[in-house]
Amino acid sequence: MILEIGDNGLGIDLNKHRSKLFGMYKTFHTHKDSRGIGLFITKNQVEAMGGKIEVESELNKGTTFKIYFKYEKN
Repeated sequence: MILEIGDNGLGIDLNKHRSKLFGMYKTFHTHKDSRGIGLFITKNQVEAMGGKIEVESELNKGTTFKIYFKYEKN
């Protein structure tokens, strides 16, 4: 099962930030209410359930996250 979430916001320079993207307390813009914990927690929880996350982003055009959940049919 795949959950795809996208926006048309600021985007993230993945060439510059990909290795830090899911790090704790990492932010990639200057919004003062940002804490940099959301992606860290999300990735850890998804991976704990056997899934994975992929990201595509382009500066000034937006970002799309694909969350792949492990699915076992009973």
